[in-house]
Amino acid sequence: MAYTATDKAISFFRPYNHTGTGSSGTVTDVGFTPDMFWHKNRANNQGHGIIDSVRGNSNYISSNTNNQQLADVGSYGITSGGFTFPNGDSFFNGSGNQIIFWSWLMGGTAPTKTYKVVVVSDGGNKYRFRNSTDTATFGTSAVTLDLQKGGTYTFDVSDSTMNSHPFVIGTAANGTEYSTGVTYKLDGVTKTYSQYTSGFSAATSRQLIITVDASAPALYYWCSVHSGMGGVINTNTTSGSSNFDGSIQSRCHANSTTGCSIVKWTGSGSAQTIGHDLGQKPNIVFVKRLGSSSNWTVYTDAIDESNDYFILNATDGKSDSSNPVATSTVFQKSDTNSEEVIAYCFANKPGFSRIGSYVGNGDSNGPHVYTGFKPSFVLYKGAIGSNSVDNWEIQDNARFNTTKGNPQNESLYPNINNAEGVDTTDRMDFVSNGFKMRTNGADYNGSTQRYLYMAFGQTLVGSNNIPATAY
Repeated sequence: MAYTATDKAISFFRPYNHTGTGSSGTVTDVGFTPDMFWHKNRANNQGHGIIDSVRGNSNYISSNTNNQQLADVGSYGITSGGFTFPNGDSFFNGSGNQIIFWSWLMGGTAPTKTYKVVVVSDGGNKYRFRNSTDTATFGTSAVTLDLQKGGTYTFDVSDSTMNSHPFVIGTAANGTEYSTGVTYKLDGVTKTYSQYTSGFSAATSRQLIITVDASAPALYYWCSVHSGMGGVINTNTTSGSSNFDGSIQSRCHANSTTGCSIVKWTGSGSAQTIGHDLGQKPNIVFVKRLGSSSNWTVYTDAIDESNDYFILNATDGKSDSSNPVATSTVFQKSDTNSEEVIAYCFANKPGFSRIGSYVGNGDSNGPHVYTGFKPSFVLYKGAIGSNSVDNWEIQDNARFNTTKGNPQNESLYPNINNAEGVDTTDRMDFVSNGFKMRTNGADYNGSTQRYLYMAFGQTLVGSNNIPATAY
């Protein structure tokens, strides 16, 4: 039997129940600094709010509406170890309110990434970037790079097309060397700037490595010999780094160990492929346009291994998508507007996450759904069948009746702003290797109805970091 990909699931995903204080403040005991959180006030009809480190604090989107991204006042969002609240608004911190935060660690504060650089003829010699599998060159020259402050980036400039074009970084286009956090290597040996540029063409392997300082200004990449070959480097306090796997440049913040990534790009008004940085095919992708009112689209291969889609802010069952199934490097999205888009991508990872489907039996002794771990969170939705037009629902282990343990009877609904619903009959149990339906509600266990689910695991072994067995 395989082992988990992570030692402790709780180090990467956690449902956290917060009791509001009614004033500004922070929560710092989540156990990690989230890259994304999704929160909901359990007691009232406040909507859902989603914050991520790529878009930045105060910029929230709601799963229950098609609204564009909104900016809340104050520092509402992510802080070291948890969350920060600007005031006691009941949306996120009302006095005495019970509020659930589902949090994910994606790429963290110190991502590492390698870019391979080549030279092409495009109105003169220009730098371009290869994709992550080194099978194709991105189609645009001298692009603007997005690098995250705190991240370490290796520019592999060993390609033969680079021989006469020493790749360097400066504070101005075509001049002024920037040296903070920069290491130059020729044939594996660290060099000074002058040794690197003078010995560049004779070396077989060449790297420029930069750890982007917290105070780094906007930078430029350029050739130390010829002008006009490079472009701008944005050094961002928000998260994410440029990705060149798709037909359009994206900005990704990914954790390939847990199979989670945040992806942002600007649409072109036509179908494009988008790089996601996971290194494996995502099994579910949540997509939202940010600049206008538009539905959330949820793409998944979990129903019948084709690319189906759902609307997160609606009750519809699954529909067939014309977009092809995602690959280990890209997914496809047809954009009708040239505006910013955000996507949250999740892949199956043993012991940590499982995206799949199950068929209900309509019986009080419902199906057992095998995940390979004890869940801490289950999102589910009717997909196929007479009862598929129904709400999305979430169960988690931070809200259930701790004096009683199972069953999980407290439901929240991503597509509506309703307060938490509590069943009077048993709904489901979280068990050691999955979840088990305990009654026959149409929204989760209708006869012959197929349901989509996404589950994340919980730590079973305490604090000793010994992995549990998994699927």
